[in-house]
Amino acid sequence: MRQTKTTLPPAVFLTLANGFLDAHTYLGFAGVFANVQTANVIFFAVNLVEQHWTAALARLWPIFAFTAGVAIAAHIKSGRIQQWVSHPLRWTMAIQAAFFVGVGFIPRTVPASFITVPIAFLAGVQIGLFRSIGDLNYLPVATTGNLMRLVETGYSGFIDGERGSRRAFRVYATLIGAFTVGAGFGTATTRAWGHHAIWIPAIILMVALVLVVLDERAGKTG
Repeated sequence: MRQTKTTLPPAVFLTLANGFLDAHTYLGFAGVFANVQTANVIFFAVNLVEQHWTAALARLWPIFAFTAGVAIAAHIKSGRIQQWVSHPLRWTMAIQAAFFVGVGFIPRTVPASFITVPIAFLAGVQIGLFRSIGDLNYLPVATTGNLMRLVETGYSGFIDGERGSRRAFRVYATLIGAFTVGAGFGTATTRAWGHHAIWIPAIILMVALVLVVLDERAGKTG
């Protein structure tokens, strides 16, 4: 199965956009996380036990959509549709950006699931296709795995003296910082602009897309 790789600059912008999105959907769409499914699983269980059925279902649909997106990404990486869809990561990012632009024009009276479910699906496709920076594995939509790798590479680099691990430490620190900044930026702009704030990650994704295209043309990705 073919794994899509990229370099640090587009990964930073992609991670920044994802941090923004989680803060935006949490604040703007009834506390639902569109990207990070761990929180949705926890809140689903809590709502289920407390017999808040509507709230439980609101958490469940993004989870299903996310897993469907990951399954689609696995199918893409298998090479079975390569003859119909070239550069799947480019298409995923472009579709995400276009969808976010459209969401900014949708009235707030539309049910939240109409927004969070497609976002979760596209996030699943994205994470399925895009998990490597060179030879380093990472997650663009969450920080838990990146925090673990930050500590591990920091120990190897600064305690064991492995120079390669120090570089990896800096990469993971940059990504965690980008996610944190994105979440903070998403919080501030969502409170100020409401649902129109989703246009900002659309712009960020387009910047990431341009960087991915430039990397591919320069032969830096695979």
